[in-house]
Amino acid sequence: MKYMLLIVSDPSAWAKLDDATQGAVGQEYGTFTQTIVDSKEFVTGDPLQGPETATTVSVKNGKRLTTDGPFAETKEALGGYYVVDVADLDRTIELAAEIPGAARGLSRIEVRPIMELPG
Repeated sequence: MKYMLLIVSDPSAWAKLDDATQGAVGQEYGTFTQTIVDSKEFVTGDPLQGPETATTVSVKNGKRLTTDGPFAETKEALGGYYVVDVADLDRTIELAAEIPGAARGLSRIEVRPIMELPG
């Protein structure tokens, strides 16, 4: 079954880390990613640029509206994601807890099953 693991963090927490710690966390992400590639559980995944780079698109009365920045004014932002193909939710939760941001208390991981469409 496929699940999306959404990595949600407060960007200011990352900014408070010194360069050495940021580098270590980056290496941990590389190791984690390689581990799930090797186990054949990795489908895709990427980090995202900061929320200040977002463009929000909406349509009202047939007119397209765009707004710079994220729609929601929150401290937390979606920082990246993984899609995994695993046996069950329990395995997904194990993987979510191993994501370096979560393991270090910098992020929380929202786990959502991917809807399988017919055809």
